[in-house]
Amino acid sequence: MDNLYSKLAKKETKLALIGLGYVGLPLALEFAKYMSVVGFDVSDDKISLLKRGIDATGEMSECDFHDKDILFTSSIDDLKECSIYIVAVPTPIDEYNNPDLSPLLSATKTIALVLNRGDYVVYESTVYPGCTEEECVPLLETLSGLKFGEDFKVGYSPERINPGEKIHTLPDTIKVVSGSDEETLEQLSAIYGAIVKAGIHKAPSIKVAEAAKIIENTQRDVNIALMNELSIILGRMNINTYDVLDAASTKWNFLKFYPGLVGGHCIGVDPYYLVHKASKLKYHTQIISRGRFVNDSMGGYIAKKLIKKLIAKEINLMEAKVLIMGITFKENVSDIRNSKVVDIIKELTDYGVKVDVIDPYADKQDVKKEYGIDMVEMAEGGYSAIMVAVAHNDYVELDEQYFASLSVNEGILADIKGLYRNRITKLDYWSL
Repeated sequence: MDNLYSKLAKKETKLALIGLGYVGLPLALEFAKYMSVVGFDVSDDKISLLKRGIDATGEMSECDFHDKDILFTSSIDDLKECSIYIVAVPTPIDEYNNPDLSPLLSATKTIALVLNRGDYVVYESTVYPGCTEEECVPLLETLSGLKFGEDFKVGYSPERINPGEKIHTLPDTIKVVSGSDEETLEQLSAIYGAIVKAGIHKAPSIKVAEAAKIIENTQRDVNIALMNELSIILGRMNINTYDVLDAASTKWNFLKFYPGLVGGHCIGVDPYYLVHKASKLKYHTQIISRGRFVNDSMGGYIAKKLIKKLIAKEINLMEAKVLIMGITFKENVSDIRNSKVVDIIKELTDYGVKVDVIDPYADKQDVKKEYGIDMVEMAEGGYSAIMVAVAHNDYVELDEQYFASLSVNEGILADIKGLYRNRITKLDYWSL
């Protein structure tokens, strides 16, 4: 096969990015600085916005679209001019916490319809080890009529995009790259090397690269689960978890993770892919599964903790009103996917508590469509309790006077992320 990177650099062929969400769009725009790119997505509405330089996620600004050689399209015909296809579609889980590969396989089918001899297909979507070669490659072969290894090559380079991240950006984060053979590895390393200045790590196999990605998030999930479990234990002893972490972290080798809600499309999902693969190998995961259970249970635990504090203050739950500040899955992003704040809201409403929800980043229509929750424009006051669930920058500098002005009878302030520790003296303060 000819040197693909050279052809891309000379714009003799094009690179396709399949899936233009939090991962795909930044990647497409970065490549478009150096080569011709076709950005493909099945959503016509999204494509319409992108053509006007609008990123609905809020991650990319209008200026990020300027002077980029990119065509945004939902037409498969536009993919026919490409020689390399990079897949960055979501890999969610279903209601039973099993991998949902339908977006991945749908993207694979689309590529198979336009795949030609000499083309490359690269997957960035997070999957369990073996998925690329066991699920995607056979589908490419069957639908295209081409032979893997002889007619087309495949690689895997796990995405490391962190929504809201302004320091460890795509060019500044080492890229793990793998290929189905040595030639593919070298070609893909050169292509990714054009946009990633931090360097390329060449994984020895596709399965190694897949496993590297899945354990990145699994490791974080397990460590946060430990902190969450500790916060439950320490809470029963009236010990503040954040005070304990401050003390423990004075040891040079202490890993300082924090308790909290674990949602989103990565840490709260990816471990289930590893659990699924392990079960296929007849191994029942212990630590990973228990960590997932702890983290998935935190929303209910936090809500029940607040209910107990309301009851202790002799507040009638049917007359109580609670303000929830923040519903996105993490701070300073608009992404509401798999938000565990929703678990808190549902638990409180099940007890008959009236809940108002505000968030400066979340889209009201998206929240209504995804969760059936009606956000309010602004906090109206008269709250028995206020819960700061997400550590948005907009909330960091708020003081006790602000919360007191919205509360009745020196109400409760539930500070999930410990933002106001040692700053609250009059309100009934609680944090993990």
